[in-house]
Amino acid sequence: MELIRADSRGAFTNDWLDSRHSFSFSDYYDAERMSFSSLRVINEDWVAAKGGFPMHGHRDMEIVTYVMEGALSHKDSLGNGSTIRPGDVQRMSAGRGILHSEFNHSETEAVHLLQIWLLPKFTGIQPGYAQEHFPLEQRRGKLQLLVSADGRDGSLRMNTDANLYASILVADEQVTYQRPENRAIYVHVARGSLQVNGTALQAGDALQIREETELLFGTADSAEFLVFDLP
Repeated sequence: MELIRADSRGAFTNDWLDSRHSFSFSDYYDAERMSFSSLRVINEDWVAAKGGFPMHGHRDMEIVTYVMEGALSHKDSLGNGSTIRPGDVQRMSAGRGILHSEFNHSETEAVHLLQIWLLPKFTGIQPGYAQEHFPLEQRRGKLQLLVSADGRDGSLRMNTDANLYASILVADEQVTYQRPENRAIYVHVARGSLQVNGTALQAGDALQIREETELLFGTADSAEFLVFDLP
């Protein structure tokens, strides 16, 4: 298991955005952190009140937005408009091209989110959008499947060979995951403190795992974390 500490991430700040980059992104470049399997981007963003990303374009990327605090308003060139709140998960398939904007309309509260990019299985597809609410209490003490290649168990379907799980644990709760053969696992701690097979992680820390067979997740306090099952 390779441990990546939160304070080793890239950083970008302007008057409305404070962002941390787990992988090379924009002006942050690290040849050792270009991607992990098909996982290309995890940006932890704090978007200030009345701030946001203006309309801009993407192509051939699967983009997942995971909001932890606040409300983020979405618009895109497909005609979709929505608000993403904690418990909501948004998936965009950029395909052969999509434009979108994300904005925080609050007068006082920041939005705290994770923006995730995964490399697609097929390029040049028709762009698409989906959003689903997954009640936070449903991931208490277990790994809930949010996004997958086949849309099983009520998850959002995406155009990549990956499964994204989320879990919320409180003191002394544990959950396990069996790594399938020939798969890679990436763990990102969204909030709190987590132990994975005895390794201690804090918010923003991550683990890249290729050989451990069984993963035991636990916390002495509380933790919210994501698990990516990747090719």
